[in-house]
Amino acid sequence: MTSQLWHSFAVGAAVAVTLPLMSGCDSGDPASQPTSGSSGPITVEVNQSRDQYGQHAILLQLTNTTDSPLTVTGARLRSPLFEDDITWEPSEGSLELPPRQPKSLPAALPAAACETHQATTEINASISYSAPGEDPVEENASASDPFGVLPRNAGELCIASEAAAVATMVLDPALEVDADGRTAVVRLVITPATPGGTGQNLTIESIDETTLLAQSPTDPWPTNTTVGTAPQELPLTIRPARCDPHAVAEDKVGTLLPLRVAIGDRKGVLKIAASNDLRGRIYDFVTAACAGQRA
Repeated sequence: MTSQLWHSFAVGAAVAVTLPLMSGCDSGDPASQPTSGSSGPITVEVNQSRDQYGQHAILLQLTNTTDSPLTVTGARLRSPLFEDDITWEPSEGSLELPPRQPKSLPAALPAAACETHQATTEINASISYSAPGEDPVEENASASDPFGVLPRNAGELCIASEAAAVATMVLDPALEVDADGRTAVVRLVITPATPGGTGQNLTIESIDETTLLAQSPTDPWPTNTTVGTAPQELPLTIRPARCDPHAVAEDKVGTLLPLRVAIGDRKGVLKIAASNDLRGRIYDFVTAACAGQRA
């Protein structure tokens, strides 16, 4: 992933909602009747750090805006872009939110609703909590997504699902390091789902560099590669994208290779993750190559 692409993830962080302290009148299914937003005790934001990006997960950031602790027993987001709710439940039954402090909670993304074309991207939020000395309540509110965090993730999940129906794409666990140690070759192995058959067209339009790996100026990565009905391998010559002391130690997504693909009328990013073995070999290669540059 390029630094520019990651910057878009960092700044495109979030969905924010405000949940009122007291429940309104019950007029049916609370999940389908979101209340709107007067100022309330808990705000909820959806963010996605580098850790979550490679795991199809997000962070729900809950902030207690009151001067007293609140006890939270669950949080849920509902979006037509996903087949199920995005949920978080505390592992120990409840979570205390200290006054005026946020807490970030990981939540896995469910399968995207790829077959339905939603007319709206409205997001409903629900949170269960209790204030000191009061009964638990569950509040609902409409949420907004000004930076398109959920549509972006849903789009990537749909791309991954559609690509898997055409071919399996993995990175070979072997790494071929050049004699001078400055570059190496990793191979993208493509296996059609139906060898010799006909299916949906898939084109790898380009491959993005990552925070850790860059292409060689003398041996650039391929573009506009058509995935056909026969197995193929794409050799990718790599070099370190950065050699600062923390390049490997702080890496989160540097071995997650982003392919820009087109499948039918859909275009998007397909992320190919290195296996644990390959990730270790890449880290060793980057460490040695950077040490050679400093020598």
